[in-house]
Amino acid sequence: MFHPQKAFYSKFLSFLKKILLIVFPFFSLIFIFSCHIPTYKNEQKSSFPLKIENIVVVGFKSAISEKERPVLFRCPICGATFMAEPVSDDVAELMTTDLFNSLKKNQKYTLISPGQAKGVYSTILSQNVTIGIKDMLQKTGKSFSSDAVLFGYIYRWTERVGTTYGVETPASVAFDLHLVNTDNGSILWKDSFKKSQVSLSENLLDLSTFIKSRGKWLTARELAHIGLESLIKCIGDSATR
Repeated sequence: MFHPQKAFYSKFLSFLKKILLIVFPFFSLIFIFSCHIPTYKNEQKSSFPLKIENIVVVGFKSAISEKERPVLFRCPICGATFMAEPVSDDVAELMTTDLFNSLKKNQKYTLISPGQAKGVYSTILSQNVTIGIKDMLQKTGKSFSSDAVLFGYIYRWTERVGTTYGVETPASVAFDLHLVNTDNGSILWKDSFKKSQVSLSENLLDLSTFIKSRGKWLTARELAHIGLESLIKCIGDSATR
């Protein structure tokens, strides 16, 4: 005898099995490749109205030195506040090199290297040890007849503890960049990058970063490089990311 209810349940179970066969592998891949990826905040604040051709790349400076304790740091250029942790001068130099190299690949501006800028920067400082950072940047830019000067602070640099596929402590970085007008010292553009690693299962929306990291744990430098590339592409762009 034909039973409509049994036929209905049979078809329903068959349909449910097909759905599970499609959905289960997807979620299985998510948990298998649940390597930690970064979540981040980019905070672009302004765009510049004039055409920029020449930029002096002064580079990065640690917000506070290795010998200091974490503190709420107020940026002397833009006035924004960040929780700053001790960062070594070596990290600042490393980031400055990476910044300049990334800008060269971009080929959007004529650049004055950090090495050239450092000599002028040091001379100005020796002549006036109390000079403010914004005045220092402006004078450095004028020495090269540039349109603007690029400078940033590093607020956090936590290195990955572990290996590519497993860590005890994930990498975490935070830094900003300012493009300062040589003529009047105004801020033409600024942006910040703050990122820490989390698992893919914790943040499914950050798939693009997961792809960039190839599902691996990133070092602090690799993490920072993603940020530099992101910021450089948007220098002067008024769209919020």
